[in-house]
Amino acid sequence: MITGFGLSGKAVEAAKLVLEDAEVQAMQEYANTVSIMRLNYNDHGPVHMRTVALNALIMMGLLRDAGIKTNLEKEDCGTFEDSLIAVLLASVLHDLGMTIGRQDHELHSVYLAYPILDRLLRKVYAADLQKLVTVRSLALEGISGHMGTRTIHSLEAGLIQIADGCDMTKGRARIPLIVAGGPRPGDIHQLSANSIEDVRISRGTEQPIRIDIRMSGEIGLFQIEEVLLGKIAKSTAKIYTELYALMDKGELKRYL
Repeated sequence: MITGFGLSGKAVEAAKLVLEDAEVQAMQEYANTVSIMRLNYNDHGPVHMRTVALNALIMMGLLRDAGIKTNLEKEDCGTFEDSLIAVLLASVLHDLGMTIGRQDHELHSVYLAYPILDRLLRKVYAADLQKLVTVRSLALEGISGHMGTRTIHSLEAGLIQIADGCDMTKGRARIPLIVAGGPRPGDIHQLSANSIEDVRISRGTEQPIRIDIRMSGEIGLFQIEEVLLGKIAKSTAKIYTELYALMDKGELKRYL
């Protein structure tokens, strides 16, 4: 994830710090235990959080290539690299609140992530308190807004919403399905997620970001229309996004 997307300088330092942090790893593992074993929900652990980070990094790169500036750049508060660090850290930490439970987990994630962000960013921005405060605040906005239920204002936070919603493939639902012995009757979320074969993020033809979702059955439309579309609709990055769905041997359906 570090070398493949051209991270350098402080962004590489931040990525290594958060990915190798023992406390972060322990919290991510326990978040997954609570999500899967206690709540019979889908993956909210280290694989999910890294997948969201990867999705967000891809979209950040696509926007940069299209000449679109982040909020920190437009507001003269920081560089693209600073925005990248905020998005990366927020993506890796956004579901720490699942260690407590599902309800309001994004808000629980904020206060659980704050001391970690502060600790790591003091290493990255040791000589720049203003930059530390700026990046920390932006990361917290991304964490608090990732569910799409609260209004966010920065482009950076909007990308985290979409990156989170794009982690919907059947692999994410595989473990809870195994634990539960198959989908529970009437559990549309698990059934629909299990029909999502692939999600790809690439350069669009009309907008910088294109999301293609391949499904094995029409029930996967629920995951797109009730989960992902809702997040995109509330996202500040919606205007830069194309969304398509493809049934196996079916026609391409365009949403955005």
